[in-house]
This record gives sequence, structure tokens and C-alpha cells, in this order.
Amino acid sequence: MSAGAAGPDRRIIAATTRLTRVPYVPEIRLQQADDPFTVWEQLEKEAGQVSLPPPFWAFPWAGGQALARYLLDHPALVAGTRVLDVASGSGLVAIAAARSGALSVVAADVDEIAVRAISVNAAANGVRVTPVLADLLDGDADGADVVLCADAFYEQDLAVRILAFLRRAHTGGARVLVGDPGRAFLRTAGLCRLASFEIPVTIALEGMTVKQAAVYEMTAGS
Repeated sequence: MSAGAAGPDRRIIAATTRLTRVPYVPEIRLQQADDPFTVWEQLEKEAGQVSLPPPFWAFPWAGGQALARYLLDHPALVAGTRVLDVASGSGLVAIAAARSGALSVVAADVDEIAVRAISVNAAANGVRVTPVLADLLDGDADGADVVLCADAFYEQDLAVRILAFLRRAHTGGARVLVGDPGRAFLRTAGLCRLASFEIPVTIALEGMTVKQAAVYEMTAGS
């Protein structure tokens, strides 16, 4: 299912973020918030709701920056392929795949505002990404050649579902790449580390200014 009406969500995004370059991936610009707590309050006020999901889409998280950097540095990984980016958030990784020559890129998320932000961010970077509002984790990769996932292992139940989905995608023939900054619930058995990066992050989000993030590929033994 694709995103709904554009107007309200676009206004919320414009009111709570600004278009700026991603620290470790300066080739890409995203609508980014200055402070997580302020933007969350603003979002609820703009939307007229007292409870919205955290605005994960409003920040370039370390795992996504690492995976996006790796794709831009190794475009042959996705060039000419059909790509699926799950738990896409801002769309950073999906945009990097599109810039790297992917034939098509689908970016899926369960947050309506995130799906709209993906559309806004893709347009700002002059690339074509198809945003999808859906929970795909009980299915498979739906024909994708490459499946990407970053910064999705911060809750145990979600991590279990995502890893099971990624294993099914891999078993079905997709290449699976993961970006993660050492979250507690990523089980790295069956994952081969391809690279690691020192990623600039904000103290408000991570309690530090630099965080190490790795890029992994799922292997045949998974």
C-alpha cells in the first residue's frame, strides 16, 4: 500500500525539519531535525495527536549512514538490480541505492510520515524511489535482487522478525546487506562483516559524537 494524501504530512515534515547534508554521506541531503524531543512534540502538535511513533525518519542514523556510504563506494553491489529497503525511515539507504544505479528501489516503512519523508527526500536528491506503507516482515523479498536493512535492531521482538525476514529473502536468492551500530539485538551469526566506519552522530540521540557502525552481508550459512 502506498502513502496516503500528501498535503498534511508534507507540511509536518517542512515544519519540523530542514534539508541538510548527511554528515558521513554528504552526497545526499535529507530533511533532518535538530533535536529528537522537540521534533516529536512538534509532530504531535502539527498532527493534532497525543501519541505518534518516534520520528526515526527525521535523523540519519549511524547504521544507515554506514550502509549508504558503502553502497555509494561500491555501486556494483546494486547497479542494475531490483532493491528493497526495509524499515527505511528517512529513505537514506534507498536513495543511496538509487544513486548507485539500481534498476528499481522500493522503500518500505510502517510509519505514514516516514513514507512521505522518503518521497520528499528522494525528490530532493533527484532519484526515483517507490515508498511503500506496509509491514512486509511476514512475507519475503517479493522478487528483489538485493535487500537492505539498517538501524532496525533496537527492540528484541522487531529484531527477531527482521532477521527471520532477511533469512527468507536470502534463502530465496536475494543478496542481503545490513547496516548496524552495534545494537543489542542484532545477532551477527551468519553475517559477514564487510566494513566498519566511525560515523558522526548527535549526543541527543546516541550520548556521544562518534559511533562505530558496521556493514554486514548475510552468508550462505545463515
